[in-house]
Amino acid sequence: MPDRKLEPGKDFWAEQISELSQRRAFAAEMGGAENVKRQHDAGRLTVRERIAGLSDADSFREIGTLAGTGEYDDNLKLKKVTPATYVAGTARIDGRPVAIGGEDFTVRGGISFGAMRRKGGQGGYIEDLAHHYKMPLINLIDGAGGSVTSAKRRGFVVFPGVDGFERSVELLGEVPVISAVLGTAAGGPAGRAILSHFSVMVEGTSQIFAAGPPVVKRSLGQAITKEDLGGPEVAVKKAGSIHNSAASEEEALLQIRRFLSFMPQNVWELPPVLPVEDPVERCEEALLGLVPEKRTQPYNMKKLISLVIDRDSEFEIRPTFGRAVITMLARLGGRPVGIIGNNPMIYGGAMDADAARKQIHFMELCDTFHIPLVFLVDVPGFMVGLKAEQEGTLREGMRVVYTAGQLKVPTLTLVIRKCYGMAGMATCNKNDIDLKLAWPTGEWGSLPVEGGVAAAFRREIAAADDPKAREKELEAELRAHASPFRTAEALGVEEIIDPRETRPILCEYIALAEQRLKINLGPRARAGVAP
Repeated sequence: MPDRKLEPGKDFWAEQISELSQRRAFAAEMGGAENVKRQHDAGRLTVRERIAGLSDADSFREIGTLAGTGEYDDNLKLKKVTPATYVAGTARIDGRPVAIGGEDFTVRGGISFGAMRRKGGQGGYIEDLAHHYKMPLINLIDGAGGSVTSAKRRGFVVFPGVDGFERSVELLGEVPVISAVLGTAAGGPAGRAILSHFSVMVEGTSQIFAAGPPVVKRSLGQAITKEDLGGPEVAVKKAGSIHNSAASEEEALLQIRRFLSFMPQNVWELPPVLPVEDPVERCEEALLGLVPEKRTQPYNMKKLISLVIDRDSEFEIRPTFGRAVITMLARLGGRPVGIIGNNPMIYGGAMDADAARKQIHFMELCDTFHIPLVFLVDVPGFMVGLKAEQEGTLREGMRVVYTAGQLKVPTLTLVIRKCYGMAGMATCNKNDIDLKLAWPTGEWGSLPVEGGVAAAFRREIAAADDPKAREKELEAELRAHASPFRTAEALGVEEIIDPRETRPILCEYIALAEQRLKINLGPRARAGVAP
């Protein structure tokens, strides 16, 4: 067909701009007023509302606005465009550029949009954009991925991996990847939610699973609701598949902003440092009375942390999973830091399998993005007993020890009370300078005196006239040798500090850690070599 022979006058451009405006209007309508209302009635925002609520005002620059399926009359004049089921582009969050995208559930339930090139959801342009421009990626997930109906349209089924996770995996070593599950996620979108450094879902309106209730019913004969199969009670609290939950979509978006505020743009940069509004020399008298005199009595480790870090800087990750350990992003002197604290209110602080998996993820997160780690230690050892052995606690616990020994970021260990056995080894990096501080309440060893005496002196205790009294005598005798000051004499622990000095000392060491990070980052950044 020959080219149109038109002079580029006003009528010509009016026609082109009119069609452009019309196509943009079709995109803005999404799945139509009825479907948008249905989304709102279900307690969920539309994808465009989510992007607007998360990003800085008027900063979203859409990419692929016109993608979709057009309908034309007999004269090939446009009648309507059904938009693609994915909205994507660039935006700014607190002034920082990000790549952002999400399924539009109002269009065909957010099912994957097949075209010459995907915008996102099951691979596609938005992941490539984050990779090439080395900017954070934010996935707003509200769709179930592919459908068996696509095979009918194509005439054949594709082999698994044609639209794979290769870029998703690559991005985990390059930029912060954040996912919010904001509806029902299954298949590819669910997989991408897992392939994230941080993920959050909404209570009451979000579910995630490998396959939904119809597939479960067909394959296993089990009738189960979406919520019981993959709601936050399962995905966040029991399985730990998703890191955090939120009471509303607005809270979920706020958590994304909070998490991103601790992250660098990519692994070639250091995390942002904020102005210091909380004096680094602040000493808290309340720290003196926080640890009880009775060694088996629990206390609030989160309160201890709050008294030490920059005020109101904490952001806890996985607060309801693996609760025997606390993993928290925070700031010391304005600098991002990862806090790992044992929780004496859960199992006395003993490490179970879930706590081990939680600690591994958090250490790897901080190591990837150059965030120094502070261990606040009160761990009596690995969790013991039949249930612990059935859950593979020993294997998971030793994976923590292994991961700690591979860390490249500076680490600092502060023993608050107990630090025993192999679980104690998971609180420091023996391949680094291995800086260990302690409060005067600190105690450590291969195993606690009580259990050790019962095992080592079993026959002597049994033969005594009063076995209980003899056991206590032996414990008292050995406890005298377990004084932290004796270890300090041998430089087995580098310093014992007054609890009130904790914040100033930690702030000073984290400032020094920043210098180490700059030195280590420089050559790698100049060479452009990914970690």
